[in-house]
Amino acid sequence: MDLDSSILRKVESVAARLLKARHVVVLTGAGVSAESGIRAFRDTMEGLWKDFDPAKLATPEAFEADPETVTRWYDSRRLGCLAATPNPGHLVLAQIESFVRAQGGEFTLLTQNVDRLHQRAGSLEVVELHGSIIEWRCNQTGNIFEPPPTPFERFPPPSPFDSGAILRPDVVWFGEALPEYALITAFERTERCDMFFSVGTSSVVYPAAGFVQMAAQNCAFTVEVNKQETLASSSVDVQLQASSAAVLPEILKRL
Repeated sequence: MDLDSSILRKVESVAARLLKARHVVVLTGAGVSAESGIRAFRDTMEGLWKDFDPAKLATPEAFEADPETVTRWYDSRRLGCLAATPNPGHLVLAQIESFVRAQGGEFTLLTQNVDRLHQRAGSLEVVELHGSIIEWRCNQTGNIFEPPPTPFERFPPPSPFDSGAILRPDVVWFGEALPEYALITAFERTERCDMFFSVGTSSVVYPAAGFVQMAAQNCAFTVEVNKQETLASSSVDVQLQASSAAVLPEILKRL
């Protein structure tokens, strides 16, 4: 994708600020993973799942009522994530992290994505706000298990930690709280950052949607990278209306 001159001028200003930044926070959403072919949560209902409402599958109540159907859907999504590969946006964020750290700065990546593509791209400081679909959790002990990269043979899959227990995806379902460590870390890092990026997120899901405002209130320089305008677009210092896979490499070139 070719970027127009107005976006490239904004890229120059963002790179100049990033050169001086010492505490950088990046929040990523579904738009980053979409560049790797992973469809957004509500866009995954096709084929066998076209008659299902994802919001009604992603709840503790749905799992308790019909663990077979819920785990079949999540296993299909898990396999899709494992088949995907990191795109330039993922790779560049890992490189920007290395750059900031080499300058003695702090870099934190907050992600709403559950696919682990940031880690596979080389990002080190990743805070998973909504958990991970790659790991599954025993419904009795809470112990974490990473299944092999093959389809489950039983639905729900049995837990290796407790006889009679089953596994559920280690993601945050509707009605569940975000992981305490992730939430505390996100607030702490956002409050003290001097530069904040919102990348590939619609800025409608809280509490993540409020982080960019929190950063701005603490005088951080704020940047949004997203294909469409969002509720946050009018309040950030720089809005880059383009894909993360196209814009982020241009920022890296200028560092």
